[in-house]
Amino acid sequence: MWEELIKEEIEKPYYKKMNEYLTKEYKQKECFPKEKYVFAAFKYTPFEKVKVVVIGQDPYHNEGQAMGLAFSVNRGMKIPPSLLNIYKELRNDLGYEIPNHGDLRKWADEGVLLLNTILTVEAHTPLSHKGIGWERFTNRMITSLDEDNRPKVFVLWGNNAIKKKELLKNSNHLIITSSHPSPLSARHSFFGSRVFSRINDYLLRNNIEPINFNVNEG
Repeated sequence: MWEELIKEEIEKPYYKKMNEYLTKEYKQKECFPKEKYVFAAFKYTPFEKVKVVVIGQDPYHNEGQAMGLAFSVNRGMKIPPSLLNIYKELRNDLGYEIPNHGDLRKWADEGVLLLNTILTVEAHTPLSHKGIGWERFTNRMITSLDEDNRPKVFVLWGNNAIKKKELLKNSNHLIITSSHPSPLSARHSFFGSRVFSRINDYLLRNNIEPINFNVNEG
């Protein structure tokens, strides 16, 4: 399903224009993630297996961090502050010890689509690829998930993600919103939101196997 959706989008004029721009950017500047990981979120979590959609903004912009999944970093990298706060809420909610790494591929395998709304970034320049076309691309992916009637949970942390609520029309899905897990805003409504238990309660009520959020396993 992702393959068909992506193929449809990349044939559109806006995407071709964006692709020309990104080809030059990747040749002339350092950009993240590596080109082979730009669509990693779709690779790790097939459309038919998506149970939860976590919407991020754009990739990490420092060397070695971005690996194509929102909030996730490669093993060996220091855990970013927002992810550390996510782990703290996970510990307080479900009791799991804070992991010693920031690799969330286990969540992706479990059915958590970790989707940034912008899929590339210039090194050390946050939001440098904002407005070039990625938002239109990822909006199409989000609306496709919304139109699919299998119950899902959309997790919108922070104002940027909460704006995507207007794309979500299907009453089959649960939408969870709070402040962003960033140290600047986590205290407002992210901490104490019990997002992980709320996700699994909803999945269980809809006869869907819950997510094993324990990153320390496997």
